[in-house]
Amino acid sequence: MQLGLGFWGSKTLLSAVEIGLFTELAKGPLGFETLAERLMLHPRSARDFLDALVALGMLERDGDRYSNTTETDLFLDRVKPSYVGGLLEMANARLYPFWDSLTEALRTGQPQNEAKGGEEDFFAAIYADPGRLDGFLKAMTGISLGAAMAIANKFPWDRYQTFVDVGAAQGGLPVQVALAHDHLSGGGFDLPPVGPIFEQYVDSHGLNDRLRFYPGDFFEDPLPAADVLVMGHVLHDWDLEQKRTLLAKAHEALPEGGALIVYDAIIDDGRSENVFGLLMSLNMLIETPGGFDYTGADSLLLDARDGVPGNVRGTPGWTRFHGRRTQIAG
Repeated sequence: MQLGLGFWGSKTLLSAVEIGLFTELAKGPLGFETLAERLMLHPRSARDFLDALVALGMLERDGDRYSNTTETDLFLDRVKPSYVGGLLEMANARLYPFWDSLTEALRTGQPQNEAKGGEEDFFAAIYADPGRLDGFLKAMTGISLGAAMAIANKFPWDRYQTFVDVGAAQGGLPVQVALAHDHLSGGGFDLPPVGPIFEQYVDSHGLNDRLRFYPGDFFEDPLPAADVLVMGHVLHDWDLEQKRTLLAKAHEALPEGGALIVYDAIIDDGRSENVFGLLMSLNMLIETPGGFDYTGADSLLLDARDGVPGNVRGTPGWTRFHGRRTQIAG
């Protein structure tokens, strides 16, 4: 029952993000009447809505006054750089109605997003609309921020001088890496419409002297040369042959001893524990013609004879490409 009716709690949270509840409470605790008035909540449902969020662990209440939890204050206040709600905003505006057609997707294998309504494919539709593109790129920052911080702190960046994030979106990972390592320079590679959004985000962090935007299409154009290339939440968008193509192009662009970092919602090898990774793969069914997520043990079914690694794993390791030693960190 809890799982089957899970959309009740999910939509309650998504609506709270949509109306800016957590951003409002980040300014300070508020009494019920004041909060309901500021959010323009109808009196019939306002108290149930706010108290449901208390019960869900998204708010705290002291008498008649409501406040954010430590976590919602950090992650769901739109003003803070740690805001990850962009992903939830996209989930509310786009994914929530599309997932209503999951059964159809399971039976047809076809996307259930904008493409189903006769529009262009998912990426073409998103990138053609500046408003939707901005929301999508913020969502990508939201889903990647935790991984970006971990990569910035745990990868051995002291061995390298330059890096480029392939499919950089708003620039969340380049910014985190550059903030943590003053010696590095690089930037992000993405389709040309992303450029102004990337540059604005980078400039807001004072890093435009070290990070630049590289416009291009990673299927049509060569990847920028750098000591380290990063592909985050990129490979899962594409079918197996396209995954192979992107990895081969990364290998072509890397120097001797260069590194490729790949991060996705990688499924556990037993395919029974990482719920998020498995559901993300279903989301790729909803969103793309051939995308899927994968396990570390899958090795993306690659063959070293094709010039791409045959032993890519979910943990850092070394593999050889035609005699060149190239690091693959997953």
